[in-house]
Amino acid sequence: MTHETYLATRRFPALDGVRAIAAVLVVVFHFGGSAWVRANGWIGVHVFFVLSGFLITTLALREEDRTCRVSLKNFYLRRAFRILPVYYVVLGIFVVVTYARGELRSSALLGALPWFATFLNEFHVIGVFGVAWTLGVEQKFYLVWPVLAFGVAGLAFAKRFSLALGLVVALVALVPVVPYSGAYASIVIGCTAAIVLHHRTGFAVLKPLTHPVAGVVVAAVIVVVQVFFTDLTVALHDDGGVAVGTAYAVLVALMLPSLVAGGPLSRLLSLKPLRFIGERSYSLYLIQSIAGWTLAGLVPQLAHPRTLTAVGVTAVALLMADLLYRWVELPMIALGRRVTAKRPEPTPAKEPVPA
Repeated sequence: MTHETYLATRRFPALDGVRAIAAVLVVVFHFGGSAWVRANGWIGVHVFFVLSGFLITTLALREEDRTCRVSLKNFYLRRAFRILPVYYVVLGIFVVVTYARGELRSSALLGALPWFATFLNEFHVIGVFGVAWTLGVEQKFYLVWPVLAFGVAGLAFAKRFSLALGLVVALVALVPVVPYSGAYASIVIGCTAAIVLHHRTGFAVLKPLTHPVAGVVVAAVIVVVQVFFTDLTVALHDDGGVAVGTAYAVLVALMLPSLVAGGPLSRLLSLKPLRFIGERSYSLYLIQSIAGWTLAGLVPQLAHPRTLTAVGVTAVALLMADLLYRWVELPMIALGRRVTAKRPEPTPAKEPVPA
């Protein structure tokens, strides 16, 4: 792939396939029982973090190329219409279901609502809707990142790259004392990949990774790290898993060039079933516990974690996610686009800086 082709590519379908695998890994980890704990499926959330950082930053960089600036108002509006509606719908479903089960207070959800409603989830994690801690992390990051990357470091590759790299180092160093700083580091690693690929020189450095073989090799290493994450952490005497977790996020970022360039791995991950799941992965991730309760109510034998339970929960959650995707996500995304379209893009005051 050439740099020009990369900049002209408007959609990366293989990334939907990666999201699909990450989402299913998380569900299987939660509902598959001890046989699947070994797969360390929980780390799949870091795949979401890397992809999120990459995609959001790529879109902003391309907007900057067109208009010489990034509209922060439009950025926040798009994020709000993309994230908030389905999140609050699912939170409402949790409230209704736990109330109907007579567990609104005993589950601690009632007391946690102020935290969940304001995206402070990671500071008040409970069993019910506990997966939402990741949304708290992402929302805070995207309040700050656009200002730093497109305000303070706007239109300057060296400044922006240095900012991203410095943030990664600082966040990794702060893991022992700052909660969830490792999660923030994974997002910034994705942002860094976007910055490097967008710049002509940076793309040239990473171009060897667009080779199909490179993508397969990196993917294989990711699988090894995923499966043996705990063992590697112990072997490295890395109590917090900082080194292994960061390496995992970097590997995911290094796989991105091959995924956006095509090849066998990209084609595999672009298959319609994987894209279908990937497009609904956000709702699938949010609704998984409701699906688990529903399945347990319909088939009591599947109330306990095991492989068959994980398969059933994934299927039920995907059905629910499809409804949420069609009835909430897509209409709200479309509304957000209409709202931002009414806000005219600023007229460039000067020629865009070449990528």
